[in-house]
Amino acid sequence: MGGAALSFDPDALDAPLAALDELPRGLWLGGLINSLGRTAPRLDALLALRGELLAGRLPAHCAWPHGSVLALLLAQLAELDLPALCEHHEDIADQVLRSMLWHTDRIIDYREFMDERAAARKAAEGFRDEWEPISRELREVLFVFGDIGELVKFNRWDLTRGLLRAGAWQELVAIRKLLEDMPELRAMVQRLGRARQTDIPDLSSAPQVQVMEALTTTVTEWRNVQVPDLPAQTRGIERSGRVSRMLPSEAVLLPHPRLRLIWFARHAERTLLTYQDDDTLREPVAVQRQTWRPAPRPQPERKLEMGPMILCVDTSGSMQGAAERVAKALVLEALRLAHGQQRRCYLYAFSGPDEIMERELSLDCSGIESLLGFMTQSYNGGTDIAEPLARALVRLEDSAWQCADLLIASDGEFGAPPAIAARMRAARDDLGLRVQGVLIGDRETIGLRELADDIFWVRDWRHYGSSGGECPVHDKSLTAMYFPNALR
Repeated sequence: MGGAALSFDPDALDAPLAALDELPRGLWLGGLINSLGRTAPRLDALLALRGELLAGRLPAHCAWPHGSVLALLLAQLAELDLPALCEHHEDIADQVLRSMLWHTDRIIDYREFMDERAAARKAAEGFRDEWEPISRELREVLFVFGDIGELVKFNRWDLTRGLLRAGAWQELVAIRKLLEDMPELRAMVQRLGRARQTDIPDLSSAPQVQVMEALTTTVTEWRNVQVPDLPAQTRGIERSGRVSRMLPSEAVLLPHPRLRLIWFARHAERTLLTYQDDDTLREPVAVQRQTWRPAPRPQPERKLEMGPMILCVDTSGSMQGAAERVAKALVLEALRLAHGQQRRCYLYAFSGPDEIMERELSLDCSGIESLLGFMTQSYNGGTDIAEPLARALVRLEDSAWQCADLLIASDGEFGAPPAIAARMRAARDDLGLRVQGVLIGDRETIGLRELADDIFWVRDWRHYGSSGGECPVHDKSLTAMYFPNALR
């Protein structure tokens, strides 16, 4: 056979499907069997469209879907602002593309009883009807939690949407709006944890150390001043021109007619033998000198933050109403912060004896269900703080929670048993535990002061209730002010 043999490249058979290597498997089936357009250009266009959505941009030009449905779908993407929801969220972007594939695949069915343009409009309307409630719910999740987390896994999205449609979810959205008026509370939660040092000095725990500091002072020194003819003690003999102090041997030259010339010569040359007097005067002089002296100064260490958080929240009957809403807002902010910074957060909601709800908070379906259960929990019963604190201290012994800070949120209407207070002091000494109190009431109590290292007072807690109101108390530390001997 003449001519060169034709070579066979098996890789060329897979070249039109090369985009599948970069597309997630969830888009393979819809991308391969869709009835709109040819397979290879469609797969390439899906890959480019996915990249634009993940970047948070609306595609300027798309090779698929072609026809009149393209402009309609892009208009729906812009109207619902889906690129902003898809940014950095692969699950949302993939679900948007799967939905686009599904609705465009219906066009061929709609063409049996309507024209192409009407079929394209019907497909775009179906896409909008599907994503309008979803986008609204996703934005609520973003507003409440600051992130979507694992909730956008669309294999569990139906379960998540069921939770979002519960009555407690709207209560959670209302509680999130309260946090906008509580910047100090949010900043306080940010400071919890002891897993990482910051560059901010911790002035609240600054030991006094002796530091040598330079100081300019006035000291007295003595100096010698020469004072001619000052009456003083004779020290010896010297040559000078002082006639009043010359020796008698020089004075005998004056009466002699010839030797007196020698005297005048010595006087002119200041070589007369004279007595040497100690004519110096010692006087005090004030001078400036730099000296060093020890001075006590605070030596603050750097503040600690990050790490796990353990919350003990009072759900007794005295917390009903406005105080209850503040406590719920505190728990929500702790969950938001814990998820955003990859920290763990554990909740003990307590009231009377044996009435404790404990669970770890996380941004997944089980965590949201637990949070909604806390939001709908009734606030009644007495106040028994001993059991939740005992359980929290046991949890602190676990290596995963040793860097945790403990937060106690209450109206302060409880007493701390001496045994629990002693165990808390031991945990401070042995584990470095820090206890942050949040007072959602009008005054500190002995129990709260004994347990907490620092107390954050939500002074305007009445403002968040249905009736509103101002705090009638001028100072939270009434116990310390009027009953100082009551504090152990």
